[in-house]
Amino acid sequence: MRKHESELTIVEPHEAAATADASVEKAAAPVEAESPVARAELDQLKSERDQLLDRLARLQAEFENARKRAERERTEFRDYATGSVVEQFLPVVDNFELALKSAGTAEQLRQGVELIVKQMEEILRQLQVNPIPTVGEQFDPRIHEALGSVERDDLPDQHVAEEVRRGYKLRERLLRPALVRVAHNPKQIAE
Repeated sequence: MRKHESELTIVEPHEAAATADASVEKAAAPVEAESPVARAELDQLKSERDQLLDRLARLQAEFENARKRAERERTEFRDYATGSVVEQFLPVVDNFELALKSAGTAEQLRQGVELIVKQMEEILRQLQVNPIPTVGEQFDPRIHEALGSVERDDLPDQHVAEEVRRGYKLRERLLRPALVRVAHNPKQIAE
């Protein structure tokens, strides 16, 4: 057994790589020496590989172009939608400018602003933006934001007593919650 151990030699990594390369060359030599049919097969496989790589590159380019086109269309649609909404509000801006230029009394100015507010509310209604009902309604934390509470005997407990800022919905989607003060009715709690 000691005789076998002494015959074993330690092989360095670079020597092992050289030995492996020599083995690969010996294995590859018969392929090169084979018939022209094997060479033709190899050339055909290389050609197919090149075609597949070219096709892959084209598909990647098409995908990138489609992604850019979709992004451009999304941006154009957003700009179109924004433009159509802004266009509806331009007459409101014009009326505000006319109100600022007028030399009427404070009461006339107030009446003018009230008309402008009605005009804005009409545009919002056409856009299906509706105010959230508040005063007298049951407090709903999904659509109301409580700013505080007030003691009131004339309203049921946990009902909206006062609207501080109006909230809005676009169809069923909440755009902004209504800021409210909630009624606290001590009589109702005692019962």
